[in-house]
Amino acid sequence: MAPAPPPAASFSPAEVQQRLAAGACWVRCGARLYDLTGFLRQHPGGEQLLRARAGQDVRGDLDGPPHRHSANARRWLEQYYVGELQGDPQGSTENGAAASADSQKTDPAMEPKLKAVDWDKDLVDWRKPLLWQVGHLGEKYDEWVHQPVTRPIRLFHSDFIEALTKTVWYSVPIIWMPLMLYISWCHYRTFAQGDVRLFASFTTEYSVAMPKSAFPGLFVLGVLLWSLIEYLLHRFLFHMKPPSNSYYLITLHFVLHGQHHKAPFDESRLVFPPAPASLVIALFYTALQLLLPEAVGGTVFAGGLLGYVLYDMTHYYLHFGSPHKGSYLYSMKAHHVKHHFAHQKSGFGISTKLWDHIFHTLMPEEPHLKIQ
Repeated sequence: MAPAPPPAASFSPAEVQQRLAAGACWVRCGARLYDLTGFLRQHPGGEQLLRARAGQDVRGDLDGPPHRHSANARRWLEQYYVGELQGDPQGSTENGAAASADSQKTDPAMEPKLKAVDWDKDLVDWRKPLLWQVGHLGEKYDEWVHQPVTRPIRLFHSDFIEALTKTVWYSVPIIWMPLMLYISWCHYRTFAQGDVRLFASFTTEYSVAMPKSAFPGLFVLGVLLWSLIEYLLHRFLFHMKPPSNSYYLITLHFVLHGQHHKAPFDESRLVFPPAPASLVIALFYTALQLLLPEAVGGTVFAGGLLGYVLYDMTHYYLHFGSPHKGSYLYSMKAHHVKHHFAHQKSGFGISTKLWDHIFHTLMPEEPHLKIQ
């Protein structure tokens, strides 16, 4: 017979206030207390958001996006459980029964208990870079990579190479917006001079002159083209299931996207780092220049570059932003978190659901159970 679990620690409201005054960040969910101080030390980017909720009941936050459709938020929170709050603080008496009923009404499959990670017994050694370890996981990789953790990831031994795989979010607009504006201006001037003709490389007799009024349409086409590329890359490359017997394909998947699903709260890996992004962007630019007249290809590329910047900024915001309820970004945040924690094989659009609609990869609708 298994021994009974030890009784939960109990804290009075005064003891909780003392810890808050000392700089700790404790929150509660009903009478259950959670200490998020350690999480803040690892993720200073979320400090302002969590500090604003210190000492508060966070059940309301867990009921709505980004967490309403994923029990992983509650599962994640359980890692930081420290004990129970003594007595019945203001508001908990009124809401306690409702919270209990709500938890009973929720689909049990969506509320599994979180098993805390034993870092010393995990499938990988977290004290070493992960990139060269994950390929050895074989058939266990797919399940392992979709069990998110809250700690940051290290990929390489070399500090220099590791630094090239990480960046701050604002590096994206700082680097790529000036380039987008410069390319747009240069090719708009070419259009304004009336020197742009389609099919001129094949025939001069039947080539088509392009007026400068075509510039905005080609630019918007580039933005739309990027949204399609974003969807296709996310669906078919980032979410490929590498063969369990292929060390190199598993390693490739992890460096491309698996690391993000494993550590979705690692804010230094949420946007594409400038060094590898430069290679991919140069490839797209070269391809468009080979396929289309210089000004046409350059204009489409500029629109696509703006689409990429909007995509990366949207992605970062969906992880760390707090959109207003009912807004477009509120809907997209709920959509993206469901993709991370409940439906990894659908919901591939980040900046838009357009291509999910077209290719029938929208997430299944789920009933919303709400106890007033």
